[in-house]
Amino acid sequence: MQLHLLRISILLMVLIYIFIVPAEPMFVKLVFKIIPMVLIIYYACRQVPQHREMTHSLLLIGLGFSMVGDGTLHWFIVGLSAFLIGHLCYIGAFWKQFQFSWQRATSLIPLLIFSAMIGSQFVDGLKQSGNQELIIPVIFYILAIMMMCWLAMMTRNIWAMIGSILFVISDSILAWNKFVAQVAYEDVLVMMTYYAAQFFIAHSLMTIAQKKERTT
Repeated sequence: MQLHLLRISILLMVLIYIFIVPAEPMFVKLVFKIIPMVLIIYYACRQVPQHREMTHSLLLIGLGFSMVGDGTLHWFIVGLSAFLIGHLCYIGAFWKQFQFSWQRATSLIPLLIFSAMIGSQFVDGLKQSGNQELIIPVIFYILAIMMMCWLAMMTRNIWAMIGSILFVISDSILAWNKFVAQVAYEDVLVMMTYYAAQFFIAHSLMTIAQKKERTT
């Protein structure tokens, strides 16, 4: 399949899942939820250059665990664990392409501020709902995704940067809706930003290692 047709197919399946597929039966909903990720992983494989590095493998594994998280998020801890492993793979991949600059390094400051602000809201929400046992896993997940986002910034790869920011936005909306207060059009906002995040991360595979080679 040509790449432009594959991109169109990904977008089409995302729109079908979000706007057409009914919530019940749940099994059908889950199948259609996973289909865009299957296509995105296939797209990612098509982006891997001939000279494959560990970065590419880690990103592909991360995409795979994200797909597992998609299918198991209904069982929150299971899905959260799968996504956490996916983020750890992304962290390893981006760390291998780390290119320090003070300008990009300062992006850690707003990420830390945002983490503290939104994390405190989540903790309060978990306490009020009687789900204190989720506080530590949620905090650990917040730290992991913020680290993933910062390391993506340090790669100098624009696609990885965009993907990581969209991932933070998607997970923040999801968690706010679950733990703090209802968000209007939460499903649409979460899934559109989520699939876009994964697509841009997949798209980064072609250039993420090459950029490092050109700048050394």
